[in-house]
Amino acid sequence: MSRKGNCWDNAVAESFFKSLKVEWVYKHTYDQKRQAELSIFTWIETWYNKRRRHSCLGYKTINEFNLEMYNQNLAA
Repeated sequence: MSRKGNCWDNAVAESFFKSLKVEWVYKHTYDQKRQAELSIFTWIETWYNKRRRHSCLGYKTINEFNLEMYNQNLAA
């Protein structure tokens, strides 16, 4: 593993895929690849980005955090 801040550090991606698998994929069965793709897309867009709170973002959703960053950039 690389040192903190290095582009080879993939802890964020690993955390996301763990959440995806544990919270969604392992609880469903899919007959076709397209079914899985649509289901996962729906989970990301309706739950992960819009309602799931993230501790590393100050317990805000990704959308709330992005809006806050956008507003800060407008104010600057």
